[in-house]
Amino acid sequence: MSSVFISLGSNIEREANTRAGVAALRARYGELQLSSVYESEAVGFAGGSFYNMVIALQTAEPVEMVAQVLKNIEEQHGRLRQSPKFSSRTLDLDLLLYDDLVMHEPGIQIPRDEILRHAFVLWPLAEVAPDLRHPLQKQTYAELWNAFDKGRQQLRPVTFCF
Repeated sequence: MSSVFISLGSNIEREANTRAGVAALRARYGELQLSSVYESEAVGFAGGSFYNMVIALQTAEPVEMVAQVLKNIEEQHGRLRQSPKFSSRTLDLDLLLYDDLVMHEPGIQIPRDEILRHAFVLWPLAEVAPDLRHPLQKQTYAELWNAFDKGRQQLRPVTFCF
């Protein structure tokens, strides 16, 4: 079994779509480990605030299949592929980590570079996997979060029950 970490974000009907994304992943993969849900401003475009979180799961599926499953779930929940990269979205599921794999191929970048750039990815990842080491940086996610410039992006924990 492989350890997989996925970021989930939504800024369109964000509560309903966050719940729907988690439910779809649970239906496919069973037991999930969920971070807290955080609210953040849109990055790279003017849009509504996002709900963001990180989900950890175990699977025997190969990395390519997991990536395809995430795209399918996004599309089933109204994600439009023809929309600009930086735009509002119903559901955004990004494969952050797959064990300690390092992979840069069309459609799959592991580890995702957003881990080191965005508080809304790093904080919830550090919450669910504080002692796990980044495959390239060789630091734990807790260490990376502690060193992160928290003034760059405002992030607010949200009371959210699944």
